[in-house]
Amino acid sequence: MTSLLNRQRPPVFCPGCAHEVVVRGLDQTLQTLELSGNQVAIVSDIGCSGLFDTFFNTHAFHGLHGRALTYATGIKMARPELKVIVIMGDGGLGIGGAHVLSSCRRNLDITLLILNNFNYGMTGGQCSATTPTTGQTSSGFLNELEAPLDICRVAVAAGAPYVDRTMATGKALVDSLVQAIRYPGFSLIDIWGLCPGRYSKRNRISLAQMEEEIHNRGLAGGPVAVNEREEYSAHYHRLARSAPAASMPMVAAKICDAPIGARSDVLLLGSAGQFINTVGEILCLAGMSGGLHVSQKNDYPITVLRGHSIAEVVLDREPIDYTGIGSPAVVLCVAAEGVARRKKMFSTLPEEALVVKDSKLSLPETRAKVIDIDFSEMKIRASEQALAALAVVAREGILLNYEMLAAGLSLRYKGKMFEEALAVAERICGR
Repeated sequence: MTSLLNRQRPPVFCPGCAHEVVVRGLDQTLQTLELSGNQVAIVSDIGCSGLFDTFFNTHAFHGLHGRALTYATGIKMARPELKVIVIMGDGGLGIGGAHVLSSCRRNLDITLLILNNFNYGMTGGQCSATTPTTGQTSSGFLNELEAPLDICRVAVAAGAPYVDRTMATGKALVDSLVQAIRYPGFSLIDIWGLCPGRYSKRNRISLAQMEEEIHNRGLAGGPVAVNEREEYSAHYHRLARSAPAASMPMVAAKICDAPIGARSDVLLLGSAGQFINTVGEILCLAGMSGGLHVSQKNDYPITVLRGHSIAEVVLDREPIDYTGIGSPAVVLCVAAEGVARRKKMFSTLPEEALVVKDSKLSLPETRAKVIDIDFSEMKIRASEQALAALAVVAREGILLNYEMLAAGLSLRYKGKMFEEALAVAERICGR
């Protein structure tokens, strides 16, 4: 195989930089593996290591600092036949550490090469996630405050099935790269090297000392037996083949013409446990049964079992471009929490708007027409009140009719739940 180096863009690093050695080593590796440029994708981010994608005649992607693995994951999933190689510095490692952990856990067939020179070389020699506490950087004493990250031990703990550490200038570099790229799963190599432009100026450290430190850490390179498992894509496709087929989207066939001529906005105001969002969905399905375009937005707090619950529904004969609600045509009020959440809206309602509410519920002053329903006297439970209020609207022939409401209920509920919901609708509508 011939070299894949880009002759029009030769490597340009500081004299003595370990990155250039890795460039040459990676090119030799790709030749050893007999890979052509269209079989390889090199993914990089920011920093000196981020120049790698320009040095090779391969597929390439250059992205945000620390995010290279996210792009690589998408590339590998979309083009599984490619050898995807991620080049990342110790700066990108610190910034995108969560992505590294996810990649270790996921075990997608990607090779991550971490060019570790213990500082942010491109931006001024600041301390990075791997800077020793004894190192001197432009960050002053900051690296003394945090323990340096041993990415190999972290990767093993996170589930990486192949982990190695080597010197950029070591004789074993090419062999290490070959074995890692050949491995059928996620592989990570922590490649140590000198940064003569920044780190070496402040720290008198030799290659021999670095090699001795790698030896002292005692992490055997290569496959991690306890973490070896099926590669992500193969595992995914095997499980997908035996998974039940996905259900088809629900179809709401048109059964009649809805009694509206223009866009109508609807607001449902209630509290947790009153099935506000569900009744909003039923209204949407009913609208679709009347040949309408619909949209729904919900509003509720993170305490989903307590507090307000609001649904905004838009019904229109034309496609809906904007789903926000201004002044609704119909407001259903079944709890004080929802009313309080939108209390300023009531004063803006026009006279032709309709408000259906629980008779025991107090509202802000409004010009809209108000229909009171005594849910307690009718022995309608709190969980049924929003549906009952919607049935009142159907009974009045506003927005929808009974047939549309029944169709919406049949699409949303089955069995006993449908029978109970239909009984509420029939009772309100006098059926």
